[in-house]
Amino acid sequence: MEEGNHSVVTEFILSGLTDRPELQLPLFWVFLLIYVITMVGNGGMILLITIDPRLHTPMYFFLSNLSFCDLCYSTIISPKMLQNFLAERKSISYNACAVQMYFFIVFADLECLLLAVMAYDRYVAICNPLLYTVTMSRQRCNQLVAGMYLVVLVESIIHTILTLRLSFCRSNIINNFFCDAPSLLMLSCSDTRINDIMLFFFTCLITLNSAVAILLSYVYIFSTILRIRSAEGRHKAFSTCAFHLTVVVILYGTLFFIYFRPTSSYSMDSDKVASVFYTLVIPMLNPLIYSLRNREVKDALHKAMNKLLRKS
Repeated sequence: MEEGNHSVVTEFILSGLTDRPELQLPLFWVFLLIYVITMVGNGGMILLITIDPRLHTPMYFFLSNLSFCDLCYSTIISPKMLQNFLAERKSISYNACAVQMYFFIVFADLECLLLAVMAYDRYVAICNPLLYTVTMSRQRCNQLVAGMYLVVLVESIIHTILTLRLSFCRSNIINNFFCDAPSLLMLSCSDTRINDIMLFFFTCLITLNSAVAILLSYVYIFSTILRIRSAEGRHKAFSTCAFHLTVVVILYGTLFFIYFRPTSSYSMDSDKVASVFYTLVIPMLNPLIYSLRNREVKDALHKAMNKLLRKS
């Protein structure tokens, strides 16, 4: 770091999850396993949805995009994290940090938007089944996904440009295992009010509005399910959204733990654990949640395995 009227940072130091040397190698193997399961699970889900015509429906179209998002989400963070477990100096260049922050914002917010759209898809399927094929047409689904990518790409460009204009004169040590905007703002000696305002604005626009859209969708879904007279009908209707609801509860439960708990209970260590959960563990769990008890996915997997065995 060079001193002057402002500081020029060429690299940052990531403090990581722990500074205890005896834990570095065990943690490396744990997170390597998590990363491999994430890659295999999400990559397999995308391949399965692509090759099986029975899964060419709006719900699985959005699920394949969610799997792609999780795959990229984990890849942005895991390789550098794994490298730092084995490195003596846990550094990341200024440009690499900016790139990591940019794509982290893209796929973190894309995940929230995809879960909101998937909730809307379940709302239409259960509350307006006769209009489902018209409302959730292939063209409409493509437009929704394209619109989501446009929003998150533009948002991330704004955050990245605003962050790159800052000067850093206090320290270049990021108290985290990856580069994110709040961690970088804490190191800046520049005026960060515009950054704070934009973070708050986009958090409300994307994360909070996505949560509200999901909540409203499920209010209508549950009210419709409760009006179904037969127990079998209620169970069948609920089972179509149970997997998505599980993913939503896990993700937003973690986010609310980080951002909406009392400041008196704040702990950087607990924040790091929660961050590991929503950046690395949840992308691993999503394909497992959608495949373990989902009959359509299991049938498609069995069919694909049988074809593979016959060819071999």
